[in-house]
Formats: sequence, C-alpha cells, structure tokens
Amino acid sequence: MATSILSIGQSALAAAQAGLSTTGHNIANASTPGYSRQVVIQGAAQPQNFGFGFMGQGTQISTVQRVYNEYLGVQVQSAQASQSGLNTYYTQIKQIDNMLADPTAGLSPSLQDFFSGIQAMASNPSNVPARQAVLSSADALAGRFQSLAGQLNEISQGVNSQIQSSVSSINSYAQQIAQLNDSIGKAQRATGQPPNDLLDQRDQLVLDLNKEIKATVVKQGDGSYNVFIGNGQSLVVGTTTSKLVSVASATDLSKIVVAYQSSSGSTIPLSESSLVGGQLGGLAEFRSKTLEPAQNALGRVAIGLASTVNAQHSLGQDLNGNLGGALFTLASPVVNASTGNTGSAVVTASISDAGALTTSDYRLQYDGSNYTLTRLSDNTATTFAPAALPQTVDGVTINVSTAPDPGDSFLIRPTVNGASGIGVAISDPALLAAAAPIRAAATSGNTGTGTIGAGSVNTPPPPNANLQQPVTITFTSATTYNVTGTGTGNPTGLTYTPGATISYNGWSTSISGTPAAGDSFTVASNAGGVGDSRNALLLGDLQTSNTLGNGTTSYQGAYSQFVSEIGNKTRELEVTSSAASNLLSQATLSAQNESGVNLDEEAANLLRYQQAYQAAGKVMQIASQLFDVLLSIGQ
Repeated sequence: MATSILSIGQSALAAAQAGLSTTGHNIANASTPGYSRQVVIQGAAQPQNFGFGFMGQGTQISTVQRVYNEYLGVQVQSAQASQSGLNTYYTQIKQIDNMLADPTAGLSPSLQDFFSGIQAMASNPSNVPARQAVLSSADALAGRFQSLAGQLNEISQGVNSQIQSSVSSINSYAQQIAQLNDSIGKAQRATGQPPNDLLDQRDQLVLDLNKEIKATVVKQGDGSYNVFIGNGQSLVVGTTTSKLVSVASATDLSKIVVAYQSSSGSTIPLSESSLVGGQLGGLAEFRSKTLEPAQNALGRVAIGLASTVNAQHSLGQDLNGNLGGALFTLASPVVNASTGNTGSAVVTASISDAGALTTSDYRLQYDGSNYTLTRLSDNTATTFAPAALPQTVDGVTINVSTAPDPGDSFLIRPTVNGASGIGVAISDPALLAAAAPIRAAATSGNTGTGTIGAGSVNTPPPPNANLQQPVTITFTSATTYNVTGTGTGNPTGLTYTPGATISYNGWSTSISGTPAAGDSFTVASNAGGVGDSRNALLLGDLQTSNTLGNGTTSYQGAYSQFVSEIGNKTRELEVTSSAASNLLSQATLSAQNESGVNLDEEAANLLRYQQAYQAAGKVMQIASQLFDVLLSIGQ
C-alpha cells in the first residue's frame, strides 16, 4: 500500500512540476509574437482492482496542448493581408496627393503665369520685355511639368525597389515554412506529440507572409502546410518550395514585375491583377491604377498644351514678318516591342489629334492575319487588317514597317513622356508670333458703305503656301464681285451676301454693308504689323478653350480633374485603410483573448501548481513514513 501511495505521489509531483514548467514557459513567452498559450492535459491513471473495488493510481499527462483557434487564425491572416495592401496603397498615393495639392509646387500657378504673360504681350505686342516674360513663363511652365514628371518617376523607381524587397521576403518566408513543415513532421513522427512552439513559429511566418501578399493555407493530413498565392500558384507544398522572381517587364525594361518560378525552374509572368493583398498587392494596384494613369494624365495635359499652342502659334507672324514656328517641343509616343517577339517589325506612333488623347496605354498584337489594338484602361479592342494601316485611334496614328510574326505584341504609351519631354523651342523673343500674318483693308476711294473684317487664318496648320499672297476683291455691282490673286483661281461674278464668309488661301474674312460698283478690298501680308496682337489674343483664348477630351475640357480642367481623382482616391484609401486596421485589431484581439497569455491567470496557475507540488510532496512523505513502519515491524 505504501508503494502504491508513493507512486501516486510521484505522479502528482510530476504533474505539478509539468504544470509549473508550462506556466513558466507561458510567462516567459508572454511577449513573443505568435506565441499561443500552452496547457497541460492530464487525466486519472488506470485504476487497479483490489477485489473490494478499483482504487486510483494517481494521474498521468497525455500531452501539452497549445490553445489555438484555426478559424480565428485565418481571420487574422486575411485581415493582415487586407490591411497591409490598403496601407501600402495609401502610403504611396499620399505622396502624389501631397505633391499635387501643394499650391506652390503644383501645375496651376505656372499655367496661370504663362497665359498671364500671353495676355500682357497681347496688350503691347512690340514690347520686347513683355515678349521675354512670355518665354520666361513658358520655361517655368515646362520646368514645372518636368519636375512633376521627375517626382512621379522617382516614386516609380521606389515601387520597383519595394517590389524587389517584398519578393525577397516572400521567398524567405516560404523557405522557412517549408523547413518548419519538415521539422514539425519529424518531431510528430518521433514522439507522437505536437511540437507547439514550432507550430506557433510556422503560423507566425504565415501571418508575416500575409503582410507581403495574401496567402491561402491548406493543412494536410500529416499536419504540414501547403501555401498558395495569386490565382492558385503554389508557394509551399510540404517541404518543397516555389518562388517569385522580380524581372524587367517584357514591354518596359524600366518596370520591375513579378514572375512565378516553379520548383521545376519554369518562369511564368504574373499579371498585376493576380497580386492581391499585402505590400506586394498594394504596390501592384497602386502602380497600375494610380501611378501610371497619373503619369499619362500629366503627359496628356503637356502634349495637349504644347500641340494646341504650337498650332495656333504657327498661324501667327513674328516681329521679323515670318510665320510662327513651334513654341514648345514635345515628346513622341513610346512604343516598346515585347522581348518575346520573334519578328523584326517596327511599330511607330505619332500624335495626330492631341484633343482626342486619353490617359490610357495600348497593346498592339498580331495573330498572323489581323492586328488587335487594345486600350488597356477599359480593354476596348479594335481589330483591323494590315491593309487598314496606318490606323488612327484616340488621336494616335499607328503604323507598322513590315508584318510582325504571329504572336508578336507591342506596348504603345502615347503620353507617358509628355510631361518629361516638354520644352521651349525658341529663345529669341522676336520669334513670338503675336500678330496675324494677313491684313484686310478697304481701298481708299471706295464710295460705298462696305467694310471688311480683320480676317483670320484658318486652322488646322500648316498655313497655306499662298497665305500671304495679295488678293483683291472688286465689286462690279452692289451685288456681285470678282476675286483676283495667286491661288484664288480668279473667280468672277460672285454673288455678294453681306456678312457671308469669304475664304481663300487659308484665310477667312467677311464684308458687310453696301459696297458700290468699283469698290475694292485687299487681303495681303501683314508685313510691318508689329503692333498687331490678333494671334496673341487667340493664344490667350486657348487657356479657357475646351481643347482636350474631345472638346470637353480645358488644360486647367483636365489637370484639375486629374488632381481631384487622386485626392478622392486618397481620401477613400485613408478611410478604408483605417477601417482595415480596426478590423485587424479586432481579429487580433479575438485571437489573443483565446490564445494569448494572461499574466494574472498564469500567476494564479503558479500558485495552484505550487500548492499541488507541495501536497504531492506531503503524500510522498507519508508514504515514506508508512514504509518505515512496515520495516520496523520486521525488526
């Protein structure tokens, strides 16, 4: 009996000691990330039949179990992926929002200064300082475009670096999870017991992985984790890992994209839409939905401004009596052939109508018979045969030198370099074409009441070769007139309608009133018209004209819309990111309430196990005393 009592005391002592060790382990890891509280699972030992009944034989420990709720764990992982993705997107877009919202660093002040300079020149077109002020403000405007484009490019390079860093972290986590799968499997096979701390480490790695990209875990029968990302690509299968690689885009070598490399070594590019959640997903979404459209939107304003100002400027006359040239230089569309192309075709693109430009990029593909041009912003596709080249879509004219090989593709970015490529084409203020190149006047000695308008140059440019050739309109009666001059065809007997437009050689004018027979009017070169500001006024009118978006918005309107979209998206992400952080906190709290270490509770457990340990020792002491009694009987 004493021996039985002794063994019972020993089992109680061992159980209390295990409880003390486990409680101490919990306290020691109270601040360890991912640690789950552990508890000793014990039960009564197999009782023994003594004839008069079964008597207990103490206690036995079946296992040390971690308190972990897989459902809550998955909720925390999902909330973490969402919060990391939204927070990354918000952090990135906030840079652009701050840049554009700065009243001194934005585009609006420079745009206003440029047109204010144009208006000042129109008030005094022969004044050289006023002309120089126009060139200075044009330089400042181009510089502002370039500065904003440079800042967006720096953000783009930063995204590249962060993508590379995130990919490296993902691969590291995948490798560690696979190693833990191996270690956990070996430990469980050897002991039949769960290695709780290794399980916690693996779950923490999965949580850390979700900070980088949304990962889905499938638990196998042997307890190992299979981890999947994106559209079901396996990252970890048991002890085998695949990995992500950061590579240059096939159609834009300056852009880092993500590819999937299987365990066999094959590499498959991943679409940005498949990268969901976590920092990597946030970066991919920011770049595709905000950064690249922002670069294109700013470029569209720059190209639209340069193209329309140049067009109007070329219809004017400078101080030297010559027709105006380009005031701004502008960038050409970017065309990148895919690195996977096998053919030698060269695709070219040019801006044919700046007012029709969008903020989208385009993909041109050839299937061996037809071309398909896809507008990437909304996936609108246009299919056409090679005979239809050159093809004009959204103000961009596309041509192909020779037929590509089937499957070849090209990325066309009409406006991406518009802001970085704008510049001022002239430095001599005398070359500013403020005057109109033609002058209309009534011949002295006319006897009727007819008057002729100042005349204007027709658009679009280039001007007619005979624009400044003298043309005479002679009335043969009060209702008919003849026209003479180079390029007119010298028509006779034309019917006069007061106020009707008369157009020849690229100019238009009108005559009103009642001319008399013999009265004449001339339209000729405006040589010496240094005080004329008609073209400067037309240049100034461009500020408020709806020159972009197919005639729906002005330069400032297009820029303001772009700034507004960035601002609205920033506010939206600020709210959703905050909400995601709250959801993560709530999910984490729920998991911690079940799995976390409560130091007050552990302190109570220490006291309980200490008392149990002392009581077990007392049982063993009594058993020893009983054994001594038995020995003394034998003496």
